[in-house]
Amino acid sequence: QVQLVESGGGLVQAGGSLRLSCAASGSIFSITAMGWYRQAPGKQRELVAAITSGGTTTYADSMKGRFTISRDNAENTVYLQMNSLKPEDTAVYYCNAVGIRVGVRYDYWGQGTQVTVSS
Repeated sequence: QVQLVESGGGLVQAGGSLRLSCAASGSIFSITAMGWYRQAPGKQRELVAAITSGGTTTYADSMKGRFTISRDNAENTVYLQMNSLKPEDTAVYYCNAVGIRVGVRYDYWGQGTQVTVSS
């Protein structure tokens, strides 16, 4: 099992910045990638950004150039730096970890942290 604890959400004005953190604990040896998803009211959960254990990153097109994902392997923590925030970035942001054990994929989720961007 992997436990994920997120922090860093809040209320910010349009154009502002926030940094989200997600600390992993438990069976962290099984984690192959970590990332962030978000879900706005009435919408499906969508990928924001992900980073593999080797450091390869993936971003949703609308976040490229504004958001940066990074990880501290020593602290088992992944970060999401969000700049130039827009009201449409308002959502609950969820940390995700992908673990592989005996060839089976497991997805782990944090409890979510609210990000609200005011216009």
